[in-house]
Amino acid sequence: MRITVIIPTMNEEESIGLVLDEVNETLAKIGGGGEVLIVDTNSKDRTREIAREKGARVIDEPQRGYGRAYKTGFKKAKGELIATLDADMTYPARDIEKFVQAIEKYKLDFITTDRLSEMEEGAMNSTHRLGNWVLVTTMNILFNMKLKDSQSGMWVFKRNILKKLKLTSDGMPLSEEIKIEAWRRGLRCREFKIRYRPRVGEVKLNTWKDGFRNLFFLFKKRLG
Repeated sequence: MRITVIIPTMNEEESIGLVLDEVNETLAKIGGGGEVLIVDTNSKDRTREIAREKGARVIDEPQRGYGRAYKTGFKKAKGELIATLDADMTYPARDIEKFVQAIEKYKLDFITTDRLSEMEEGAMNSTHRLGNWVLVTTMNILFNMKLKDSQSGMWVFKRNILKKLKLTSDGMPLSEEIKIEAWRRGLRCREFKIRYRPRVGEVKLNTWKDGFRNLFFLFKKRLG
């Protein structure tokens, strides 16, 4: 199988159908076989039902946590490549096709994305923008990196690199940790710009709590 798309969910009935329509269209264009894994944490709405109707495989992950959901998905993935997305329509699933092509053309191991350079109006408020600037600046200084966006949740990478990465976070910091690990392990990595869109559905991010947790994690990771 060529590619696995992993999407964590928790009460995403407003948007998950739209996301999966875009994903399924993209996988059909890529060809070579693909699967979609929905890693769901106790959704109380129709998220799981809609996902199954759209052809996705639903995996239960009762333990909450962004990182926990992705690590569960990584273990279940069958594709040679893994792509990740949020379930709220913010990330352009159609770009997966060009990232798969970039991995093959440039012989890359890991691609991450930059939401901040080409963000659509209304996609992120000024507080979130400031927080993202603080986090990416801190990460670049601590780990000698040059990324534009440390918190992006859209990645495309070869599944076989996972055995080289030490992923410890079960929460939001996994987003920055997987990038740190990919770069520090000497893998062939690149960051690409994407159009970041306003989300569909309820906002679940706790701006201050998650922001300080991610900042603390960077120092912990650096000293660890």
